[in-house]
Formats: sequence, structure tokens, C-alpha cells
Amino acid sequence: MGISACHSPEEFNPTVERNIINNLTASFPDDDSDDNSFTSEIDYTNHVITVVFPYNYPKLSDNVLQLSDLKKMRVIADLDNNVYVYPTLLFMDMTKDNFITVKDQTGASTEYKVVAEIRKSNECAITKFNITSLGLSGIINESTKTISLISLESIGEVLADISISHGATISPDPRTVALNYDQDQKITVTAQNGTTKSTYTVKKEIPEKIAAGLRANSAKLIWAKKLTDIGISSSDMTTGIAVTNDYVVINERAKNPIYLNAKNGEKAGTMNISFAGSLTNFYTTSDKDGNILFTNLTPNAGPAFTVWKASGVDQAPEKYIEFTTSLAMGRKLSVSGSLNNNAIITAPIYATSGQFARWQVENGVLKSQTPDIITAQGIGAWGTNADVIYSDPTDLTSDYFTTFYAEPRNLCWMDGKTNSIKNKGVALDGNYVPNAVDHAEFNKVEYVASNLVNPWSWGTADNIYLFDLSSGSLGTQAIDFGSTGLGINGNYGSKILGNTNGNYCGDVVLKVSDDGYYMYIYFMFCNGYVGCVQCDCIDM
Repeated sequence: MGISACHSPEEFNPTVERNIINNLTASFPDDDSDDNSFTSEIDYTNHVITVVFPYNYPKLSDNVLQLSDLKKMRVIADLDNNVYVYPTLLFMDMTKDNFITVKDQTGASTEYKVVAEIRKSNECAITKFNITSLGLSGIINESTKTISLISLESIGEVLADISISHGATISPDPRTVALNYDQDQKITVTAQNGTTKSTYTVKKEIPEKIAAGLRANSAKLIWAKKLTDIGISSSDMTTGIAVTNDYVVINERAKNPIYLNAKNGEKAGTMNISFAGSLTNFYTTSDKDGNILFTNLTPNAGPAFTVWKASGVDQAPEKYIEFTTSLAMGRKLSVSGSLNNNAIITAPIYATSGQFARWQVENGVLKSQTPDIITAQGIGAWGTNADVIYSDPTDLTSDYFTTFYAEPRNLCWMDGKTNSIKNKGVALDGNYVPNAVDHAEFNKVEYVASNLVNPWSWGTADNIYLFDLSSGSLGTQAIDFGSTGLGINGNYGSKILGNTNGNYCGDVVLKVSDDGYYMYIYFMFCNGYVGCVQCDCIDM
């Protein structure tokens, strides 16, 4: 201890440089907007404080700020401890030079001139880059000034939907000039000040995928359309949707179906069907390869359950299944797989306890017009709302999934060998109606989508769900569609538009892109909206 007491104390050197006055902030009186705060630049050598104002105010408006607007500005100084400024700061007329005196801790005083400068922005960034017509969203890497377009297919010369910094200009402008994105493109953004610039490279890339499943937080609502805005005027007549690579077909009973661009929701045309009628084009669905199917409603439409098939929106549908029966069928039809190869087709038999009809397709050939009748065990009388989809189009004993308005009030995962309930999803409120289910495999993980329809002018439903089956149960929801996530649930059904859904109709479809990088969840609520959610498995 005696030795340590002989050590000399270390010299203390402050590490923080003191500027006495650190900032002078100005603001407009009686303006509570977030943009209403203007900081300064201080020249400590020449004793000049320059308060910088934007060329446009409010910040994102086209209103040009004038020096005469700065006649009365509230000012606040950021000072070090025990530093004083006089005259006392409150308001300044910043249309002229102002002078203040700053007195530091030692008593020394320094006079500063305060001036205002209206300055154009130096921001020159691209903040959004989408090719809406193709459903491509550019991935912007600001540090490398690159924008990646993820596509295995040719993109070609197309216009882009972009956003840039306020007041900036861009050359060439992808919004008005169709560029060929199969080749790298250089795009320069010039800031409002006319001098600061950034050059971005837009490139088509094929990225790596994550190990399995969809990328966390990649889901986004890419479009939603009111049914009335796309030309559907009748109430309670829109029953289902069919999805191809390019189009979403919306079935409106008794009318030729309208179809939309699948990537942006814009109306693209109308299908011609010869059998349009209230009971004859009752529902529509599609297979993996975009074959479009329509059903009639038995026994109301006659003694034969009939399914028509079209290979695309420009093809005339032809009879595919004609099955003489008095059974109640046609409100839903589902296809696992492709009618061009292998598929299992299912149609619930309503007013039964879990019965459904099942047809098999092998190597593109329908094996029989007469279906097998299967009974899913443990299900109550499912009334007029139910749907069934198989998991493996090549295996009649594979597991399947069913949703229905009956006890138990859950989406059910069924054992395909025993036809018994293997697992249940979340408990559903009996005030609302589940009636659609779909299945897809995406990036090595199986997913099941389902819906819940609100038929009333009150309550909260019109929901969609997506379950990740990799855990072996229906306990994991892969996407939050609620208020803490995408905000879809409760906001796109009939109730939100002041309507009701008298026939409890809705639909949900899963579609995986041919390149395997994207999965789309399409949804429709009768008398409400049709929309599309996109998610991906890109490693980024």
C-alpha cells in the first residue's frame, strides 16, 4: 500500500469537445407537424449560425417556402452547462440578420450572427422500385446502390412503378421509358439541388433460397379490389375464384366470369361460357396448371352433377364430369394436383355428416365419371358450407384437409387411411362460417390456407389463415393476417363496405410461382373484396 501511495495521479484530459453553443433550432409558431423543426449549421471561426430551411414546406408538398414566410420564428438554443445567451431567445424575424451574444463558463462573450437559408434538398435515393405489371418487387440495397429483380423468366421492356426522394429527378425515368430489364440498367437520381447524384444498377438476378419454407416477414398485400369496382354489381352471387399463372377468374352466378391480372388486380377480360345461369355456373376452381373448372348445383339444377373444364381464360369450357345423382353438390370443388397429369378432385356432399365425392386423374385421364363416396369421421352435419382438399394428388390414402360449418368448429387434418381426425386447427367462433380450404407445398414445406366468413352487419370476421404443417400439427400460423400483421382480417369482407354476405360465400387459393420463389395467397369475400398476398423464400 505504501508503494501505491507514492504513484503520481494520472493527468485528466476531457474527451468531449465543448462548443458552448451546439445548435439553434427554429420553428413556426402554432404548427404541430413533425416537419416543423429546422436545425442550424454553426461556423465557429467566423461566428455565423445558419438556420437551414427546406425549399418545400410542408416537406413533401409542392409549396415553395419564401423568405417572407420567416417573419416570426420561434427559436431555441442548445447550450453547454452554465452558458448563457442574450438577448433572451423567444422569437426572431429571420427575414433579416440577427445577432446574439453567447457567454461561456469563464465569462468570455462571443457575438454570433444568425441568418436563414432556404436550401434545396440533397437527397437522391430510390425508395421503391416495382414492375407492377409482372408482380415484381425490386430489392433495394442502398449501400451498394443496386436494385435486384428476382425472375427466372424474361422480363423484357416494361415500365416500372418507382418512388424517389422528394424534389429529385431521375434519368432515364423508368416510369415513362420502358427499359429492357433482361440486361443491367443504370439509372441516375439527381437531388433537388441539381448537383448531388446517385447512380443505381438495376439487375435481374436468381438468388439463393432459404433452407425451407417462406421467409419471415416477407408477406405483403400486393393488391385488393372491391368487387363492385371491377364490374360485379349483383349481391350474394359471387361464389369462388380460379387462379392461373396470369389471371384470377371470379365466378358470378348467371353471368360470364370476369378475370383480373393476377399480379396487379386490374381487370383483364371476361370469359365466354355457354352455360351461364344462376344454378349452372355456381362455383369455379382451378388446378395446379391453371385448368379452370365450373360446377352446377345439384339437385337444384337437374339430375346430373356437371363440371366444365377450360384450359385457359380464352378457351371455351367443355363438359368434363357428368354424374347422375340426387346428392347435394356443387357449392365447392377442389383439385389437388394437375388434370394434365395426376389429380384428386373432391366435392363435399352437403346435408351429410362428412361425406364427399372423390374422382381420380392418372396421367391426364379421368378414371371414371362416377366418384368414390368417402366419409370423414367425427364431423357433424356440415350443412351447406364445407370444402375438402387432398395433400398428395398421386395417393388416394394421403392425408386431406377439410373445413366446414359444423362440430367440431376447427379446420381438420384428416388421416387419409382411416378417415379420422388427425389434428385440429384453432377453435372458430360459431357466429361465422368457414367454407374454403387449399393446400400447397412451397420450398419443401406444406401449407394449408382457410377462411372464415362474416355473414352479418356486426361482428369481426372475414378472416384468412395460413398454417405451416412442418410441425406435424395445425398449431403454427405462418402469417399474421390480423391487426398486428397485414391488417387483412376483418377489413376486406362485406361488412367493411356496409353489406352483408347472405350466402356466406368466400374463397382462398394458394398458388406457387413456376420458379418456386414466390407463393401467392388469393382471397375473396362475397360483396366485399378480392385480393392477393405475396410471400417469398429468398435468402436475403
